Parts: sequence; C-alpha cells; structure tokens
Amino acid sequence: MISIIKRNTIQCTLVLEAVHELKCHATADEIYEEVLRRHPHISRGTVYRNLNRLAETGRIRRMEVPGGPDRFDHLCHEHYHVKCEACGRVFDVDMEYLSGLEQRIGDSHSFQFTGHDIMFRGICPACRK
Repeated sequence: MISIIKRNTIQCTLVLEAVHELKCHATADEIYEEVLRRHPHISRGTVYRNLNRLAETGRIRRMEVPGGPDRFDHLCHEHYHVKCEACGRVFDVDMEYLSGLEQRIGDSHSFQFTGHDIMFRGICPACRK
C-alpha cells in the first residue's frame, strides 16, 4: 500500500511541475505531452487524474473555457483571463479582481452565487501581426 501512495505522489509532483513550468494556461493534452516528454511511460489517464486532484485541492486552478477544453493555471488566486479568438491561447488580464460582484446581482431565480469567472475575448499581439 505504501508504494502505491508514493507512486501517486511522484506522479502528482510530475504533473504539478509541468503545469508550473508551462505557465501558459495549458490544456490537459498539452500537460500530458510535457510530462510524457520527460517520462515516456506515464499514461494519459494518470496525468488527467492528477490534474483533477490538484485542481480539487486548490494547488492549481481549472478554468472552464466556453467552446474549448478546460485549461489549467499555475496561479491559484482569483484573476481574469482573455482568450485569443484567432489562436485560442489564454492569457492573464492585468486587472483588479472584483470581489463581492455576486452581491450586486439581482436574481429572480433564487440562486445563491458562489463565485464568478470572467473570460474576455480579443486578438493577441502575435495574431494581429
């Protein structure tokens, strides 16, 4: 049993390191490719499971991207993003996080708001060239 726990810890560390090294709001597939490059025997399922664990425990941040695959961010604090409409890459937005925004929403459906994500759209500098 101890070897299973150690193995999962090592694999989880490999995935976490890949997310931190990529620093690009990578997809699960991109993270898998990065881990696979250095550790050719790791499975896609192992990487995906560990990404989910890391996101659930708050060590990385999962971003749901409308019309695209989820992305994983090494920055866990609340912040906003912009997605390039041309290439699909996701970038951080240099903007103060609007805490308490949920309290300003009038709702006729009796929702209890628990948070918010804002994804801006635009064209990145590389695609504008």
